[in-house]
Amino acid sequence: MAKSPSDKLYRLIRSLTPAEKRYFHVFIGSTQARSKYAQLFDAMASSAQFDDKAWCQHIYPDEPESSQKYAELKNYLFDLVLKSLQAYDEERSAEFRLNHLLQSAAVLYRRGHYEACHDCLHKAENLARRYESFSHQLDVVRWQKHLAYTQMDVDLLHKQLDLLLKREREAATQLAEVIEYRSLFFQAYLLIKREALLHTEKGQEQLRALRNHPLLQHPDQTHSHTTRVLCYRTLNLCHYAAGERDAFYQSGKKLVELLESQPHFLRENQADYIAALSNYILSCGLTGRYDEVEKTLGKLKKIKPLTRDDALKIHRQYYTNRFALCIYTGAFEEGRREMEHCQQEATFFAPHEYETASFYFQYCCICFGCADYNQALTYLNAWNNQPRTLEREDLQSLGRILAMILHFEMGNTLLLDSLLRSTAQLLRRKKRLYDLERRFFHGMSELLNAPDAAARRTVFQKMQQDIRQLSNQPEAYALLQTFDLAAWVEAQLQRRSFAAVVRDKWKRQTGGH
Repeated sequence: MAKSPSDKLYRLIRSLTPAEKRYFHVFIGSTQARSKYAQLFDAMASSAQFDDKAWCQHIYPDEPESSQKYAELKNYLFDLVLKSLQAYDEERSAEFRLNHLLQSAAVLYRRGHYEACHDCLHKAENLARRYESFSHQLDVVRWQKHLAYTQMDVDLLHKQLDLLLKREREAATQLAEVIEYRSLFFQAYLLIKREALLHTEKGQEQLRALRNHPLLQHPDQTHSHTTRVLCYRTLNLCHYAAGERDAFYQSGKKLVELLESQPHFLRENQADYIAALSNYILSCGLTGRYDEVEKTLGKLKKIKPLTRDDALKIHRQYYTNRFALCIYTGAFEEGRREMEHCQQEATFFAPHEYETASFYFQYCCICFGCADYNQALTYLNAWNNQPRTLEREDLQSLGRILAMILHFEMGNTLLLDSLLRSTAQLLRRKKRLYDLERRFFHGMSELLNAPDAAARRTVFQKMQQDIRQLSNQPEAYALLQTFDLAAWVEAQLQRRSFAAVVRDKWKRQTGGH
């Protein structure tokens, strides 16, 4: 079977920002502007679809796209684009500047320019200290000792050896500390992502052990900004996993303030800041600080991404939280407009890097709030058809509850009866049939058999009591935070729209604001 042409060069070029594309042309110089590799670069940059045959015919009219000549041109251009990006990043990234300074020191050392080598190392030392690059600090000390030994500078070694050794030990200790804190962070992150484990005794035991770890007891006493950030990020996750809402808010606020206190770090890496703002928005919502939610959403939206991954995360976290706020406050029409903005922005990302499915569930809830049940069911089915990983089990249960509610609203009683039986069996098999789900399914079954409106009202009243009784159970809390099941039941009892009930509930909670 013929091998499919590789699209890695095309994907790389299409992922470049406008500034990176301009820099490539500056990098190759005006004399090479009409070279074959420049022509191929421009052709790929302007093409919305991968088309090796068309590009090859444009550059080599007499050659097939599978020719060796065209393959070599693609490989050459791929390497050239990477060199251009490395030069581009050297002007903007402290890590790349550090690597460049250390490489320059090596070049100068080999050619015997020891004084110039020393100057490069001095610049690298200051930069590595400013950005807490402990691995680069170790490299600088190693080169300084090696340089003094090569020059047979006994006086220098005699005067500075203790200082060099001290700096080496400090950098090694701090690097080891960063590794330990990063390990704790990933333990907390994985525990939260494995939601089913978190609700077991084993998961709770792991959470307690993590929360009581000696390194997490005094976050402000750590030895570097990097470790303080990692410490607060880990504590923030632990508080969230434990359901400690106020501590989740306080640690999130401290983390955001800490990150903003050192803006030069943010100019290097924004990933931690984006994640911290997203978690802080969630904590503000959970503790009723809705003014801060709006303020922080605005702050998140204004971040200028440094990388493609930053742009994707800002887009995903902004709209995830914006949709959640619209759903919680009953602003479903606004949510529908935000959906359109979200989908328009999605066109700027390549299909292979954009996860449309991450919004399907929220799209379903927004359409439900707009009483567009057909569209809500379409999004819910699209979400259900996505591959399952370690994603939240409560969402999968809620998805089935929503399907039942949608079929009820649409009058699909036959489908609803079948769905009730299959869902109950599935959740029993997965050991996920908790009290809330069990009582809800029982209520839906009774609704199907209710002979008249009075009987249905009695069933809804019983469902309302069940939800109030079970709402504080850990298994039910996350589900009810994602979709206001109580508001739907209340809407049925009052014969009002779901959106109106949610909005009234929101006004009562916020004193009419």
